[in-house]
Amino acid sequence: MIVLGVAAIVATFAIPAYRARVAKAHRLDAATAILRAVQFIETVKLSQTPESGNTPALSAGLDQAPSNGTAVYRLAVLPESPTNGGYAIEASPVVPGSMQGDACGTFVIDATGLRWNRASAATAPLDAARSAACWAGKN
Repeated sequence: MIVLGVAAIVATFAIPAYRARVAKAHRLDAATAILRAVQFIETVKLSQTPESGNTPALSAGLDQAPSNGTAVYRLAVLPESPTNGGYAIEASPVVPGSMQGDACGTFVIDATGLRWNRASAATAPLDAARSAACWAGKN
């Protein structure tokens, strides 16, 4: 009985700590995947003529995080707007999935290099401090 009691106490603290580390690793995967996608798009845009002007689609492996295996985040290229410098890329948690409802929500970066997060169902960005913490891996 004592062993079961000790195991229950350890599990009470260990499981939430483990889940927090896994979530942090998934967020890092999302940020890394977005930066890889930016590099891909910038490389393709450099090789295009100015007349083509089309933002390329993400190929298989670049459209999810992690790049192989079961997707936790899906990446998408957003169309040009007056404020995003030509494109934006977002990494949204897969629904249903382990990161659904995560505090960092959807990761977004635009062609100007501006990075932010927004709640997955919202359009407004999270406050600057929370977004910075998500991108820095401190959340």
